[in-house]
Amino acid sequence: MDRPVWAPDGVDMTQASPARMYDALLGGSHNFEIDRQAAETGKLLVPDLPRLALSNRAFLRRAVRFLAESGVRQFLDIGSGIPTAGNVHEIVQEIAPDARVLYVDIDPVAVAHARAILTGNDKAHAIEADLRKPADLLEQVRATGLIDFEQPVGVLLIAVLHLLADADEPASAVAQLHAAVPPGSYVAISHLTSATRPHDAAKLGANSANVSKVGIQFRDRESITAFFDGWELVEPGVVELPLWRPESDRDQHEVPGRSLGLAGVGRKA
Repeated sequence: MDRPVWAPDGVDMTQASPARMYDALLGGSHNFEIDRQAAETGKLLVPDLPRLALSNRAFLRRAVRFLAESGVRQFLDIGSGIPTAGNVHEIVQEIAPDARVLYVDIDPVAVAHARAILTGNDKAHAIEADLRKPADLLEQVRATGLIDFEQPVGVLLIAVLHLLADADEPASAVAQLHAAVPPGSYVAISHLTSATRPHDAAKLGANSANVSKVGIQFRDRESITAFFDGWELVEPGVVELPLWRPESDRDQHEVPGRSLGLAGVGRKA
């Protein structure tokens, strides 16, 4: 199997990656055959899966713009994935050129590609770290010197918490992030859910566990809302992806009532 020139040495090309599968669903080119196969299998099970990916990306854009317009000038994007059009630093720095963005991902392909496109941008960087080890992650973030934890931080947890099993204690990870940031900080979360289409969620969950070996957790609304404990939810609260402050018809990638994702934004008082 030939290794693409953009793939770092040591990357396992025989195991699908959530970041690269997401890239494949969005029509990107930084993925392997195993990732494309896993994405295609998902589409066979749930044909509107690419629309879910687009809807999630649209939520990210709206949430980031909301945070930037609320005065946030530094962003910590955990589980950032493969950079594609409309990256966080592009959205933020269009509003505030002095804003800083730190991308964090466990996938070395995502980190390598992010660093490549960030060359020459001294206000944005990418590091490899694991949300399942939040204390280590925060230590690595502090070591970059890019994020000042004395000033409000926009923490982005977009489509990442559903990659953590209950045994990984995702709620504890969010709580540790909450404790690390000062008042005036925000968190934006999107998460796959079993609340609207339990049958489709069960099919995709079983496939992720038994075929792609990625391991995706489709959680109910109550469990996802619980991640915001300690944060003040911003209106309209935890809702389906296309219903979080849509700005135009182009945000309606999915039909309300049918979305496989929930999302919300919370503020630390």
